[in-house]
Amino acid sequence: MATLAALTLADARFPGGGHVHSGGVEEAVARGLVTCVDDLAALLDGRLRTAGLVAASFAAAAAGGTGFALLDAELDARTPSPAQRTVSRAQGRATLRAARLAWPSDALDALCAVDPRPHHALLVGAVVGAEGGTPADAAQCVGYLAVSGPASAAIRLLGLDPFAVNAVVTGLAGVLDGVVDSAVRSAAGPVAELPAPGAPVLDLMAQAHVTHHREQVRLFAS
Repeated sequence: MATLAALTLADARFPGGGHVHSGGVEEAVARGLVTCVDDLAALLDGRLRTAGLVAASFAAAAAGGTGFALLDAELDARTPSPAQRTVSRAQGRATLRAARLAWPSDALDALCAVDPRPHHALLVGAVVGAEGGTPADAAQCVGYLAVSGPASAAIRLLGLDPFAVNAVVTGLAGVLDGVVDSAVRSAAGPVAELPAPGAPVLDLMAQAHVTHHREQVRLFAS
């Protein structure tokens, strides 16, 4: 069973600032690439298999509580979009404020010693591991967040049926299980061999969103 820490971090009500990020959905909607539930399902599936897998793998590795400097550097290297790196660290910093109060630990201190704005996936892994969770717990939490946040954003942006969108998320259970299994297996090996699947479209949309966010009124920061 997942730890309370993992369940809390995956809860949309957790005050970690996740509600201001769409994970690329807002840019995709603006470009007419996502207009309906089926479009959203395809985007979430791809996001989970790429960016979600990378984040889940690093969260699983961080649950071990050591090697944060190398994990930080390797995750930076696997995040080619500067906008994506900024978003990851912004979410990590926002989550850190609540995490320090809820789950103070040596692991969290060690992670922040590497960078006071830690990547969100590493922070989640450090917290879950320090609270007795497994690498699988950390990977599942981060993998779920990779699709649940964008799904919620799509409801707000397109007025989609929330019941249908919820069904899309639960329909990804098999993909999420596969991502968690892969993340846990890779986390047991060298950090340099953690997964690095590319998502060029998501990277490009993240960069474009930064520009559009400055020029136009946008609902989400990413």
